[in-house]
Amino acid sequence: MILVVTRNLKLLLCLLLLAAPLTVTAGPFDDLGKILGGGNGDGEEFDFGRLLSSTQKAFGRVSDKDELKIGDEAVAVLLGASPMLENDRIQRYVNMVGNWVAMQTERSRLPWRFGVLDTDDINAFAAPGGYIFITKGLLKSMDSEAELAGALAHETVHVLQRHHLKAVQKSAQIDLVMMMAQYNSDNKNLDKLASGFRELYSRGLDKEDEFEADRMGVVIAARSGYDPFGLPAVLQNLSAMNPEDSKLSFLFSTHPPPDERLNILSLLFDKLDPYANQRQNRERFQQQLTALKDVAR
Repeated sequence: MILVVTRNLKLLLCLLLLAAPLTVTAGPFDDLGKILGGGNGDGEEFDFGRLLSSTQKAFGRVSDKDELKIGDEAVAVLLGASPMLENDRIQRYVNMVGNWVAMQTERSRLPWRFGVLDTDDINAFAAPGGYIFITKGLLKSMDSEAELAGALAHETVHVLQRHHLKAVQKSAQIDLVMMMAQYNSDNKNLDKLASGFRELYSRGLDKEDEFEADRMGVVIAARSGYDPFGLPAVLQNLSAMNPEDSKLSFLFSTHPPPDERLNILSLLFDKLDPYANQRQNRERFQQQLTALKDVAR
């Protein structure tokens, strides 16, 4: 499996070279978590640091270095199913937006890598260590850069909260700490790890993980200076599509229904309203998507 996707992995690793240099500056979004409040709409402070710390304690002591190795195995599973889109312009653009969003999180030092998968299926994926993928189909369904930023922010939360690590460890009954202590390319446990990720990507994360990624994702998008209603707009678009469309079948089988996710997010809408005038960059997004139209021809 790993030999089959070597070419795609090399393309993915090149994406960092394609991404524009990014810098982070303090701004009016630093206290956004306090303003938005908790996920229940009760005004409780939305403390990213506390959430991340509690997740680390609950999960264990897998280091960032080991998480990156585990992520490589997960990426091999994803790229074994769909190849990377061979379009430097689109890959560079998605990396630019994604890295800016990721830099607003508490794990900004991870070597974040973003990629577009060459499939018309509508979906997005994350893998441990900072790998984020969006499909060509989902990208084509969007209308603005704010929508792209919202979708990518959602996926970064899965990495921030180590959702996939916890799920694989639980479902496959793998002691990741012990496994990584014995890590080598011939370790038979790596097959078990890859199998765990194949099963996880096939069934999806728990719906509470998806709800958490939605709630934190809109905050991260707003922190990044984008209209936080970008992600709800993506969900509205999905809700309006024909549920029998084969392009949606995998997404709908691995995620809660878009309407259910929107109902959860609606508890935050009043608090998001003051940030609705932040940038959407619709024109720049549409200009970039001409590269996808060129590919289609």
